[in-house]
Amino acid sequence: MLELLFLGTGASVPSRDRATSCIAVRGGSDIILMDCGEGSQRQLMISPFSFMKIRAVLITHLHGDHVFGLPGLLQTMSLSGRTEPLTVYGPKGLAKGLDMMMTATEGETIYPLEVVELEGGEEFAVRDMTVRSFRTEHGMPSIGFIVREKDKPGKLDRAKALSLGIRDGPDMARLKNGESVGDVRPEMVVGPRTPGASIAYTGDTMPCETVIEGCKGATALVHESTYMSTEAGLAADHFHSTARQAAEVAMGAGVGMLLLTHVSNRYDDRGLVEEDARAVFPDSVVVDDMDWFEVLSDSVRRKVTSV
Repeated sequence: MLELLFLGTGASVPSRDRATSCIAVRGGSDIILMDCGEGSQRQLMISPFSFMKIRAVLITHLHGDHVFGLPGLLQTMSLSGRTEPLTVYGPKGLAKGLDMMMTATEGETIYPLEVVELEGGEEFAVRDMTVRSFRTEHGMPSIGFIVREKDKPGKLDRAKALSLGIRDGPDMARLKNGESVGDVRPEMVVGPRTPGASIAYTGDTMPCETVIEGCKGATALVHESTYMSTEAGLAADHFHSTARQAAEVAMGAGVGMLLLTHVSNRYDDRGLVEEDARAVFPDSVVVDDMDWFEVLSDSVRRKVTSV
């Protein structure tokens, strides 16, 4: 299971009710932070997630509402005595941009900090989670991410294993872990592995094939929906997506649930934004700051209405 906590769901600028883009994914006690708009560390401090448990930060692009909170968070980790290394991943230009912000604010870290620039298509591990990047289209270097937990071992058919001469104990465990015991191979007594939960996040993007491919089969898709379909022209002009376009991506990618974020402050009735998406993909929800979900391999459920 993965936990998904929305720390900031606003578009472009914060409002009374919404901070700018920031999402936390937790697997066990380890946290991956995706985007870090201004105010993100304050949101973390009033949330049930500890910023000292962040193992990696994933930045989708360098617009301020997705990155201005990062220098402050990195410095606060130092002031809080962090010693564990941290890696920040993002598109081309991230290393230079972050260095300029840290230098201008005389920011220092007492822990090892690594910045890795990606082009899309890379895969890497963050503790027991794996992350794969994919290209997006936002008029500047930009990428999305899909985070997966490890697949779960298949169920061991104990009776069949016993009939083949396997004794209870270490040999049963070896078979379940994928090792052969004598002439007995794991596939003879162990069922297929269950895929782990997965969460895809687009950041800001207009619809494109690389996003559909990158999100394929995700349990949960977090997609920007800055505009409603009535303003598709504005969305295209600014390299953004409408709620209906996000729903079309969800349908094309075959995801389990669509979670809509980055909604423009122009829409007072966000229920209309949700309806716009549900006309295409019924399992669509507009999220608010501090909405918290449990993401399993085959379902998404709200943990609490809000934190």
